[in-house]
Amino acid sequence: MRVEIWSDIACPWCYIGKARFTKGLAEFAHRDEVEVVYRSFELDPHSAKGVTAPVLEMLARKYGRTLDEARGMEEHVAASARAEGLEYRTDGRDHGNTFDIHRLLHLAAARGRQVELLDLAFRANFAEERSVFDTEVLLALAVEAGLDEAEARAVLADDSVYAAEVRADEREAAELGANAVPFFVLDRRYGISGGQPAEVFTRALEQAWAGRELPEPAADAEACEPDGACAVPGA
Repeated sequence: MRVEIWSDIACPWCYIGKARFTKGLAEFAHRDEVEVVYRSFELDPHSAKGVTAPVLEMLARKYGRTLDEARGMEEHVAASARAEGLEYRTDGRDHGNTFDIHRLLHLAAARGRQVELLDLAFRANFAEERSVFDTEVLLALAVEAGLDEAEARAVLADDSVYAAEVRADEREAAELGANAVPFFVLDRRYGISGGQPAEVFTRALEQAWAGRELPEPAADAEACEPDGACAVPGA
């Protein structure tokens, strides 16, 4: 079975959803026969490269809230992350264009190090005081993930490298009807949207393996939409 997951490094529900999917997969009897592939999806593709803004200021502006209210929104998301055993900082994070990160993730996929880089990038963005929008930070993450520094630097220096692969992923997402991330596709037959509970993923894997139709999830799950807006509990 092949599971494809569309996500963006700037999406907190992708960070949380990946952890929940991993837990759900661990409970699936045929987990060793599942290939997991991560696909590109930019939440804010029109944001200018190299321009960042503090996440709290972005949230306050987007939702028309005060900075304190935005901080409260982030605390709700942080609580969901921490419930999954994930670290999550509510202050000091940046928001910006993620195209270079997606290009580097395609290089990592070609070198068999995609999951390693994705995990490191998620952790840097949500848990550590490292900006994934800084080229040198990205290079350090690439090396930590097992990539060659010179090759990673060459990719980041040329905007055309792996650009077609990123755009192809995004076109496929549109064709599959993905209008929010994370978005999970099982064997190109079944789609699951949002950071569903782990048991939902386990059940979906079992039913897809058996060739049965998947039931609708019991409730909509939190996700981030293409304009960068993310569902926030209590918002």
